[in-house]
Amino acid sequence: MARLRVIEGDITTLDVDVIVNAANPTLLGGGGVDGAIHRAAGPALLDECRTLGGCETGQAKITSGYHLKAPHIIHTVGPIWHQYFPEEADQLLAACYENSLKLCLKNSLQVIAFPAISTGIYGFPAERAARLVVQTVAQFCDNHSEIKEVIFCCFDPESKALHQSALDHL
Repeated sequence: MARLRVIEGDITTLDVDVIVNAANPTLLGGGGVDGAIHRAAGPALLDECRTLGGCETGQAKITSGYHLKAPHIIHTVGPIWHQYFPEEADQLLAACYENSLKLCLKNSLQVIAFPAISTGIYGFPAERAARLVVQTVAQFCDNHSEIKEVIFCCFDPESKALHQSALDHL
């Protein structure tokens, strides 16, 4: 089974096969993690994203990493909490992680780092999200030994503690 771990830090600095971007549906950059990834990767990322035609909530698309240490970026669009019933939001958030991991398999990527998708401005309750995504990723990795390591890269100590607690309860 893949090694799952939680860190606090800047996802744009990680030396992994792929980082995940908590993108908006246009894929053309924004605030938070999305803006940080676009700034760190450089303007060629925006040029490539313009060719992708956006992305639906729960889906994922892959690009080059450009100026990042990670050679690839998977862009996924999480649900905006107040736009869905809780169970539907859960399904869409889980799909973000599952579809990102499927792209890893398709592209032979073994080490992936995720931010806390949808828990910032999109308003998904952070504790609920942490429990859901750690469980989702663990189940996926149980069935796909090609994934060697999954890093939950949290921006702040609170998010790290929530993800670590969810991981400890597996």
